[in-house]
Amino acid sequence: MALWKLHGDGSLKLGDVVAPDERLSWGKTVGLGAQHVVAMFGATFVFPLLMGLNPQLAVMMSGIATLVFLVAVKGKVPSYLGSSASFVGVATAIYSAGGNPADVSGAMFWVGVLLLIVGVIISAAGARVIHRVLPPVVTGAVVMLIGFNLAPVVARTYWPQDQWVALITMLAVVVLSVGVRGFVSRIAIFVSLIFGYVLSWILDLVTGPITSFSASAGEVTTHLRVDWSHVADASWIGLPPVTDLAGWVWHSDANVVGFHLPSFNIAFALIAMPVVIALIAENTGHVKAVAEMTGANLDKQMGPAIAADGATSMLATFVGAGPTTTYAENIGVMAATKVYSTAAYVVAAVVAILFGFSPKFGAIISATPGGVLGGITVVLYGMIGLLGAKIWKENKVDFGNPVNLVPVAAGIIIGVGDVSLTIGDFTLGGIAFGTLVTVIVYHLAVRLAPAELKTDLEGAVLFVDRPGAYRGDDQD
Repeated sequence: MALWKLHGDGSLKLGDVVAPDERLSWGKTVGLGAQHVVAMFGATFVFPLLMGLNPQLAVMMSGIATLVFLVAVKGKVPSYLGSSASFVGVATAIYSAGGNPADVSGAMFWVGVLLLIVGVIISAAGARVIHRVLPPVVTGAVVMLIGFNLAPVVARTYWPQDQWVALITMLAVVVLSVGVRGFVSRIAIFVSLIFGYVLSWILDLVTGPITSFSASAGEVTTHLRVDWSHVADASWIGLPPVTDLAGWVWHSDANVVGFHLPSFNIAFALIAMPVVIALIAENTGHVKAVAEMTGANLDKQMGPAIAADGATSMLATFVGAGPTTTYAENIGVMAATKVYSTAAYVVAAVVAILFGFSPKFGAIISATPGGVLGGITVVLYGMIGLLGAKIWKENKVDFGNPVNLVPVAAGIIIGVGDVSLTIGDFTLGGIAFGTLVTVIVYHLAVRLAPAELKTDLEGAVLFVDRPGAYRGDDQD
């Protein structure tokens, strides 16, 4: 990747736009890089927590993945790669089926392989081939069922641990998201997590232990909301731990696993594969958003960007971290500052890697109270699901047409209700089964439908991160 040229005199004047191949003075670039770290930080460590993985390792690998991505796209697509929300449901389904973090890592590794292959195909054949296989009606449905499939996790695992802290934290997310303007609203999840964490600590001091469901014990016990017993033992500087997963049981060691090799299981891989559809849509939308903001034609970077996401996800999951994907939060930072310099992302990546060398930091994050996670996930999981509806809206999907309505209706109910299909000893879970029904039955319906119902069924696959972020035109 070429070095950056200095933008003007290195300062940012009113109305200035800093291109990806430019940079401000290094002092300002470091400041902007730190801002990008804050923007991605909340989601990058919250999602590993929800997947039973190590947040310290996830943050470290997010920095490494970002550097690899920037090299792969030749510095033309400014982006930060962090932990993906799309895999939370996958992890939950695998744990429910008796899997452990190594099984989760192995399943997500194969998602990275498939995403890499898709990126290579797009590079060779153009994006239109993917758009035709996964039109907006299908993509929106898959994103929706992945998000809403997580509702029972909130109801059964997180919310019961401390319902009042969960409720207050949820309200904090709402207030900060819609009642506060500027950058704080973009990191509402992160700020709300800190707020809920401090609230839980204060309640422990004032009211003492709480008797409720404990995720660590897997039953109702009397316990403090904030348990820092592992924090005191953690060192300030060092690598994440290497974890032996022999005898690992869900709940007992959740969120403390460190480096571990993936374990490959075909059934678990099939649970994870539908997430590829959401990631294709997410990455396509990101590149389109950056193209519109910068005024550059990035069509040729679509394939390399998706392939790089797949390759970095393979790298991250191979060592035991969660997969990586481009972040909408950082698109918001670029939109607000008009600074698209990839130099700022290099700084952010280096800072994240340095955070990854602090086990103390990882232990503090892993001690996040369950009630706080309950308040965050009740909003977050719903937002993931509703992004599917936003894809439909932005692409004007017509549900008056039974070709769109019937396959999607069946697929979503299967996914949300976690309806399974058992064939011998093999069980196809809700996310995978719902996705297959949506994709296969949709294309079957298109084949069977009369000509008058096939009008305007095809279009671009978009992942809508924020209103007006990019065009809805179908480009190769």
